[in-house]
Amino acid sequence: MHMVFNRGSLFRHLETMSEYLELMTRLAREAGGSILDIYGESDFGIEIKQDNSPLTRADLAAHKIIVAGLEKEVPDVPILSEESTGITWQERKNWDRYFLIDPLDGTKEFISRNGEFTVNIAYVENGIPTSGVVYVPVKDVMYTGDQSKSQAAVERDGQSEIIGVRKMDPKQPLTIVASRRHGGEALQTCLDVLKRHFDEVETTNMGSSLKLCLIAEGKADLSPRLAPTSEWDTAAAQAVVEAAGGRVVDVELNPLVYNSKEDILNPYFYVLGDPDFDWLSILDQVRFPSP
Repeated sequence: MHMVFNRGSLFRHLETMSEYLELMTRLAREAGGSILDIYGESDFGIEIKQDNSPLTRADLAAHKIIVAGLEKEVPDVPILSEESTGITWQERKNWDRYFLIDPLDGTKEFISRNGEFTVNIAYVENGIPTSGVVYVPVKDVMYTGDQSKSQAAVERDGQSEIIGVRKMDPKQPLTIVASRRHGGEALQTCLDVLKRHFDEVETTNMGSSLKLCLIAEGKADLSPRLAPTSEWDTAAAQAVVEAAGGRVVDVELNPLVYNSKEDILNPYFYVLGDPDFDWLSILDQVRFPSP
């Protein structure tokens, strides 16, 4: 038995991925502009959602821009946003592709005015974030990832460059990037294990999806996220990391997948820069309860 390779359909699929990525990039930039407009004001219109997380006028403005743009240009692809309401598991469990959005990732960083917030848009196909964009409005920096081409890039000051994860170097310190706000006992346990295996460990703290983008850019080796997150927090940046050659995995080093269950919470996970390094022999020694 041999497989029939349909070059025409593959070309069309790749062309569509490129078109989706261009659209997501444009909408992320537009949403970022609306966020910055509100960022310059004194009243963010802060509300507290049912899960005790904050919601601002900027979250809603960015959500409306992205959803309206996607619905206009790609009306046949469903959309799930952090600010979506009324979408049930019964409806979305049948989705084989959809856009997954966090219109303002790092709302607490936005409120704190530290600049470490992003606009995240991912295209998910069969549970895998195949392409994604992460936009940093304050710095006008755009990260993109296209897994169909195994290509990730960053655009700064109008200049775009291909990025990739770095290989582990035994002569260099292990560089870890961790959450600015979510640490706790599980993270400390992980750090203690790593410090037993590496002569030197450097830790940087950062908010939002910027942690994953640092891995994708080859500026850090590992990011443990041992605290609750939702699928819209990670999908876009996972596409960037994996297009750059890295991996985003659960604590058993299985790939993080999407829309596979009723709740949208991620398990604890690691972002790995060098996928060929023997992370399992070290991280398997970390002991903590599942979320």
